[in-house]
Amino acid sequence: MLKEDIQAAVDRGELLPLMEEFYTIQGEGFHTGTAAYFIRVGGCDVGCHWCDVKESWNAELHPPTAIDAIAGNAARFSKTVVVTGGEPLMWDMAPLTSLLRAQGMKVHIETSGAYPLTGYWDWICLSPKKTKLPVGDIYGHAHELKVIIHNRHDFVFAEEQAAKVNSNAVLFLQPEWSKREQVTPLIVDYVMNNPKWRVSLQTHKYLNIP
Repeated sequence: MLKEDIQAAVDRGELLPLMEEFYTIQGEGFHTGTAAYFIRVGGCDVGCHWCDVKESWNAELHPPTAIDAIAGNAARFSKTVVVTGGEPLMWDMAPLTSLLRAQGMKVHIETSGAYPLTGYWDWICLSPKKTKLPVGDIYGHAHELKVIIHNRHDFVFAEEQAAKVNSNAVLFLQPEWSKREQVTPLIVDYVMNNPKWRVSLQTHKYLNIP
């Protein structure tokens, strides 16, 4: 396939820059502890300095992969698929999610919301970042709001974001991993004083699994 044909297929969402795919236990947020197949798509310009998958940022490092193959691999392992990144909404998610749902799978996304929402989702985890705020109507569609806490000011940001999501969204505060010893006690106190929030931990890191 010619380079321009590959790019056209990527633009249509028929090929995606696949970084990795794996079957594991969801470690964060509402579905913590449940089995899921993760599809990690390359490409992100949100620029979180504490990101633990910076290798996902440059989409050109990850091969354009046919979504038929991605969906076929997922169907072998799980009925629940989590599309993550990188920032998956940099790409048109409608073709991939259509394939996954046609095979009877529940399809989740983890996104910063920094790009317009595409695709058909059973669960949307919105994790907004200060560096590039959510756009469009994703606040109204989010099932879950997950705010990463790196310092005290992030609680202010969390409340600003909570005021924008729909009333049914489940609210989570999650310690940034490198600061977990410092900020976890702050989160515990905050949730006890503001019980609309819940604590999310990166339990997959404690379990030493992907």
